[in-house]
Amino acid sequence: MKSQNMKNNDISIIPFAPKFALPVSLLVHQCVQHIDHPRYSKQQLNAWSSAPRSKRHWLQRLQRSQSWLLVSKTQQDETQEQTLEVIGLINVETHFHSRGYIDSLYILPSLQRQGFAEKLYLTLETWALSQGYSSLSVDASYLSKGFFLKQNFKQIQPSYQITKNQVINGFYMTKELDRP
Repeated sequence: MKSQNMKNNDISIIPFAPKFALPVSLLVHQCVQHIDHPRYSKQQLNAWSSAPRSKRHWLQRLQRSQSWLLVSKTQQDETQEQTLEVIGLINVETHFHSRGYIDSLYILPSLQRQGFAEKLYLTLETWALSQGYSSLSVDASYLSKGFFLKQNFKQIQPSYQITKNQVINGFYMTKELDRP
């Protein structure tokens, strides 16, 4: 993933499609491995993502939810053909028991803190409102907690996941959606 300086008109939000499963896997792994926060050790980051997950994993995970990608249009010099580079991801669970749970939010490390997460989130919230969702929830990391607070989520309780014998701490947060 090579994107550094993006113009907003080169970037768009599209629904997830199966052809993007592998680029999503690479994006998520890169995002996790670039975390530099005192609350996350290298062992925890490796437990979270020691290598990109399979294309099949992401295909199954994102097709069972509502998912959007932030993509950058890049042009191949020789062919003048445009390709789409995946630079962000957000998805929300749609099944009854987990309906409205935001499962993933990742932005390419070099493009974080530039408003792209908010654009993805607002796409998700607009969709959730149109589907009649009354609330959203998320297990936010230390890194994303501030972002979700800014989107008017409320912290309910600490949360954690245990994976590969590592405890990864977070914060369970919810937001009531106001109908227009």
